[in-house]
Amino acid sequence: MPDAQLNGHRMHYEVHGAGDPLLLTGGWGTFCHGRHVHLPEGLTDRYSVIVFDHRGIGDSDDAGAPVPSTRLYAADALALLDHLGVGRAHLVGLIGMGACITQEMALACPGIARSLVNTGAWVAADRFLSDQLGLLLDIHRAMGWAAFQRAVMQISFEPQYYARNIDRLAGPQGPWGELRDRVDAHARFVQACVTHDVRDRIGSIAAPTLVVHATLDQVTGPRLTRAIEEGIPGAVGHTLAAAHVIAGRPLKTEFNARLLDFLQRH
Repeated sequence: MPDAQLNGHRMHYEVHGAGDPLLLTGGWGTFCHGRHVHLPEGLTDRYSVIVFDHRGIGDSDDAGAPVPSTRLYAADALALLDHLGVGRAHLVGLIGMGACITQEMALACPGIARSLVNTGAWVAADRFLSDQLGLLLDIHRAMGWAAFQRAVMQISFEPQYYARNIDRLAGPQGPWGELRDRVDAHARFVQACVTHDVRDRIGSIAAPTLVVHATLDQVTGPRLTRAIEEGIPGAVGHTLAAAHVIAGRPLKTEFNARLLDFLQRH
């Protein structure tokens, strides 16, 4: 899959499926390098899904190390769309930083967003989220990546799902595996997350927007996601009895159906 020199760094990206362009960003990870199998089911049947490695993980470097921010990562993604000749796309931010990046994309280049989808995100980090993300970074630095992975999985998955699947999920090929041996990239992601603040600009987003509220989310639950729906004119919300990571067949099926329905209507 291709790399390109974009916005001052080398970015790795992939395009899966066929149809109208859709750019999908994740949180502290990637959907590249075989992980596209974790994309919402049915998405690549209907859309050309563009995924990429954030600066500092996967095969994307972080040359020049500019100050990390969601605006920087948004500029990277916008440069990728320009490189691909995409003037308008659905912007789907799945979980955390990835969704915050799509907000900044829609603000920086309003015409680019055919629609906007946010899960597990915020308009500005509160003290609880900032301290939580800082603690996870401290664990990574002091105890190593494996301890960090265990800690983040415990707060990101619904307890029953965790108990059934932890032995299968744990390890470098599991969630947040992209941060193994990348503590500096992790630190930069945390800085971008805790400094993200669009409170005075969120009302300028004009794209049709879907915001998912996960009622069991211990990281970015409705206390944070409601402000996105309330701040974007005409945004619609969908509530799921889900944790930070939407996992398990019934919840994923419900989310996938809602996502595809929303995208098809726009």
